[in-house]
Amino acid sequence: MPRTPRPALGYALTLAAAGFFAVNGTVSTLALQAGIPPTRLTALRCTGAAVALLVVLALVAPQRLRVTWRELPFLAVFGVVGVALTQYLYYVAIGRMPVGIALVFEMTAPVFIALYVWLVRKEQVRSRLWLALLLSLSGLVFVAEVWQDGGSLDPIGVGAALLAALCLATYYLLGERGTTTRDPVALTCWSFVSAAVFWAVAAPWWQFDAGVLAERVPVSVGSVELPLWLLVAWIVVLGAVVPFWLSIAALRHLPPTAAGLVATVEPVFASIVAWLWVEQVLSGWQVLGGVVVLTGIVLAQTARAREVPVPETPAALSS
Repeated sequence: MPRTPRPALGYALTLAAAGFFAVNGTVSTLALQAGIPPTRLTALRCTGAAVALLVVLALVAPQRLRVTWRELPFLAVFGVVGVALTQYLYYVAIGRMPVGIALVFEMTAPVFIALYVWLVRKEQVRSRLWLALLLSLSGLVFVAEVWQDGGSLDPIGVGAALLAALCLATYYLLGERGTTTRDPVALTCWSFVSAAVFWAVAAPWWQFDAGVLAERVPVSVGSVELPLWLLVAWIVVLGAVVPFWLSIAALRHLPPTAAGLVATVEPVFASIVAWLWVEQVLSGWQVLGGVVVLTGIVLAQTARAREVPVPETPAALSS
């Protein structure tokens, strides 16, 4: 018996996922400040999520884990570019700029997607794409405050965030192809596995001193200090696995475009969390620019003339 879509539940699940991802941005910032480099933090997150998803699927639906040799090249690219590099570049960005600003840059991915399908695939797009592009570019100018001497943002952080947006766009474009033959849960599981294997080679585990995870680090809440492994566990479980399942569950009740539009609140949530928790204060121009960019993203999300499936709602990889 088919399930009856419940839009209200879909919106609630998407908002909950955005909330978890938003909090995870600040938790990740604390882990980076504690001394874990972006490469190692990305490896820990990808590997932890891969193990968790593999275990769950192996227990609940092992048949969904079947993979053919012909699928391996696609899964490798999907996992390395769409997951491993997206997360790594996001961590580089938030190590150099406020979490909310990094997310605003990264979430311009839908603009790149709409341009790609128009220029390369010759797919029909709505005229609102041009307004979306104008708003996104104008908003980023405000966010970066380019009129200041050299701008107010770290150029490496800006470059990393924009590259993360391109990688995220690649993730969605490849995800459209992948979901024609695989269900979203299994596809994302194997993408995390591919990312974990990539980082096992790029940042070998024998070079990692696991003893640092036992060190206690300040978490900017009074004088509270927590073991670093607890922050990493949060990043893996509540920052990746749980919000991923919430996003997937939401797609049972909402079309992908609607879920994507709701998910654009993540930079807003992330900015509020970072402001309250670690006192990352944005200027008035940056807030204005963020609003303008998010407006452009909303238009870009609806610029494509056809509805397409996505493996996960926006920013699920980054935060």
